[in-house]
Amino acid sequence: MGLRDTMKTRLAPAKGKMSGLALRHEEKIEHGIDRAARVADRTTRGKYSTRIHTGTGKAKGALDRFAHQEGKSQGTPTAERTPPPASEPPPPPASEPPPPTS
Repeated sequence: MGLRDTMKTRLAPAKGKMSGLALRHEEKIEHGIDRAARVADRTTRGKYSTRIHTGTGKAKGALDRFAHQEGKSQGTPTAERTPPPASEPPPPPASEPPPPTS
């Protein structure tokens, strides 16, 4: 067993606990992310506004995945979430041939 496997085994309980804490305090963490983004945007005087906004969105997405990870690992349903928007629309359903007539 390598170092990586050993570390994964030892950190697994901490990962589950952190996931539970993130799920419980998700709103507070998101508020902190938004607040940090506002301060960074104000400090840079809007020069990097689009990059800050992009980073904020990615951080919130990562938080959401991490917070809802605990339910997936145990096989229990997670809180209801809307799936991410698809990059392209699904293909139209194949049309079926008409039923044969006698």
